[in-house]
Amino acid sequence: QVQLVESGGGLVQPGGSLRLSCAASGSIFNIYSRGWYRQAPGKERELVASITSLGTTNYADSVKGRFTISRDNAKNTVYLQMNSLKPEDTAVYYCRIVTRREYWGQGTQVTVSS
Repeated sequence: QVQLVESGGGLVQPGGSLRLSCAASGSIFNIYSRGWYRQAPGKERELVASITSLGTTNYADSVKGRFTISRDNAKNTVYLQMNSLKPEDTAVYYCRIVTRREYWGQGTQVTVSS
């Protein structure tokens, strides 16, 4: 059974940085893409960043130049480096892996506040 476990969230001041990690356990094959999504209170879940098996990345306009998605295939882990954080980045962040089906993590809270 595949499980995704996110970590690295927390409280940070505006302008600060956080690095989120999402580790996949269990047998998972033929990964098409990995991604990070977020959901703020009262808003729909939105794509933050994704990376395909070929390494092609895609970012939401609101995070371009500030966030970087990367992966470590050997560790079956995907990362999201978040710099220059803003209060509007506050949300629960979820990782997603797409194979023939999709898998979601349980989410990690990121709060940007002074």
